[in-house]
Amino acid sequence: MKPAIRCMPALRIAAGLLAGCMSPLGYAAEQPSDPVSGFQPSKEPTVLAVAKTLPAVVNINTERVVRRTVRDPYDDFFNNFFGGPMRPPRTLKQTVQSLGSGFLIGPDGYILTNAHVVERAADLKISVTTSDGKTHVARYITGSVETDLALLKIDSPTPLPFLSTEHLSENLLGQTVLVLGNPLGYGSSVARGILSAKGRSITVGDIEYRDLVQTDAAINPGNSGGPLVDLAGKLVGVSSVKMAFTPQGVPTQGLGFAISAEVVRRKVTEFRKVAEGAPPQEARLLSRKYFGLQLQDFTAELRERFGNVGAGVLVSAVDNGSPAGEAGLQQGLVIHKVGRYQVRDLAHLEELLGKVGPGSTVDFTVGVLRRIGGRNLLQTQTVSLTAR
Repeated sequence: MKPAIRCMPALRIAAGLLAGCMSPLGYAAEQPSDPVSGFQPSKEPTVLAVAKTLPAVVNINTERVVRRTVRDPYDDFFNNFFGGPMRPPRTLKQTVQSLGSGFLIGPDGYILTNAHVVERAADLKISVTTSDGKTHVARYITGSVETDLALLKIDSPTPLPFLSTEHLSENLLGQTVLVLGNPLGYGSSVARGILSAKGRSITVGDIEYRDLVQTDAAINPGNSGGPLVDLAGKLVGVSSVKMAFTPQGVPTQGLGFAISAEVVRRKVTEFRKVAEGAPPQEARLLSRKYFGLQLQDFTAELRERFGNVGAGVLVSAVDNGSPAGEAGLQQGLVIHKVGRYQVRDLAHLEELLGKVGPGSTVDFTVGVLRRIGGRNLLQTQTVSLTAR
């Protein structure tokens, strides 16, 4: 007769594992290591990194009032034929809310987030919910559109948990990274991936963002402004944008971008000086730093408005007292060349200015489209500017 197979002890072990691994709420409970495998989830590097950094992450809720003026088209008809306004235009008000993330960078209540999360801060009501569930009214301190970073401040009677912007991750390709934040309003969420690339540049609207890090960890609406950290709990970057489609409309997956920690550290130093009363620094684009030019690429809408002006970049504004201002350059001009090189776009122009320093003289070929004799003619002129 074959001996009976004794399986009860194994069943008891399995039952014991199932019973011992779960708390009454279904979460992993503190316990000794698994008697069979020796595995203990609470000691996982990811779990330890989350426990270390997540308390510093905050949820940011902004609210602003948008006003727009509307006029009945029949009023325009009467104005044209009978003169004078028949009745004043109406002003419509609409409250717009948005959600984002951020993180505390010191025990004193300073918070870093994306500039686009708190844009138009003068018109905003900003609420910040910390990891303990408390909601605070935040003050906008300063920000940088060029780097998409902004500094907020909340008041707390006790020191707050924070994430250091001094001791940064090494940012090695292939290392594990964690995205922390509040995607779609789901607070205290964690996504895991790797550091896919460094030194990326992408264009959003009319602004090009440089020196970004790329990750395949999920970055969704609401994650903006939250930290990207490594398994040691050190800052890798600040989540900023997700590429859902290519410029040709092809859907993509696993293409998220964050502002690198080195850029963050530099801007935090600048922001803290502003918080202490120093005036904010000017934009760091070389065209503005040296010549006082505020430039932007042409969009389809702008090309339709300005006509066939050819390749180049548009002068959107000129700083008062700058070399460009003193030379008479004005808003609406187009820069076609730097030296003998044709300018393709703003990124190309900045590359051409890469070796410029204070005192350098640079020739800019600028143009404007004029209506002469019933035809649009492009008139150009070369202007020499000395970098300040």
